[in-house]
Amino acid sequence: MTESAAAALRLEAPGGLEPEAILGSLAAHTLPGAERTSTEERTHTRLVRGPRGRRAVTLRFDALGVDLDISTGTGTDTGTGTEDESELLALGEMVRSWFDLDADLEAMRESLSADSLLGPLLAARPSLRVIGTPDRFQTAVTTVLGQQVSLAAGRTFSGRLIAAYGGDEFDGLRSFPEPAALVGADAEELRGAVGLTAARARTVQALAAVWLDAGGAPTRSELLAVPGVGPWTVDYLGVRYGDRDAFTPGDLVLRKALGGITAREAEARSEAWRPFRAYALMHLWTHTAYTKRP
Repeated sequence: MTESAAAALRLEAPGGLEPEAILGSLAAHTLPGAERTSTEERTHTRLVRGPRGRRAVTLRFDALGVDLDISTGTGTDTGTGTEDESELLALGEMVRSWFDLDADLEAMRESLSADSLLGPLLAARPSLRVIGTPDRFQTAVTTVLGQQVSLAAGRTFSGRLIAAYGGDEFDGLRSFPEPAALVGADAEELRGAVGLTAARARTVQALAAVWLDAGGAPTRSELLAVPGVGPWTVDYLGVRYGDRDAFTPGDLVLRKALGGITAREAEARSEAWRPFRAYALMHLWTHTAYTKRP
């Protein structure tokens, strides 16, 4: 175990949080080997990249905000073992963006609450926010791995990818593979290690290559040019990357929540929800996840 120290920061959420909804979503998407989520303790732990290197962060959610605990290591992949106020604040801003803590919920509610479908959902969860991501590349790859399979299968694929190509272990967790590690991997070895089809393995490596070429998150058109990446994936990434008007009209869960309509009909229905379509999507997804079906 790497020697570590700790620091902490309280992050208030003006307008409140819906911790059960956040933790339910995090638990459903927790990656084996890279993240830990406890709905009982209301915590989520993972590695993030801060100004001084890798940090293991634990987030504890309540109805008013988030407590951020940071473990700081001494290894080359886990920073210098020291932290200062600027780094603590930078990590705090990352978490604020990740969980949409600075959103103007009042403006969103004023816009959407009159809708006959969304009004009751907003009344039930008035502080629901859009969950983003602390690692855009991880989210892009795991979304590709989850295409056309169950959520559980997507997590299994992601866990295998992390086990085979992830970074050094710290606090019992490994970081998600870097784009260069996936680009440089033998294609057949990657396919076999993760259990993917040859086509899906090529998509993962092509996505990593585009990421390197772009020097960070590619544009929508660059993502759509990747073989195996379609509109649903890019629309979903828009939601996770912070576009509060992003929407996934082709999403099957969404369309079921809207009465089994087509993607074109879902797109038309969403026009009334602009410029807050991502919030409408989160409410519909959350309602579907929390409503017990017969």
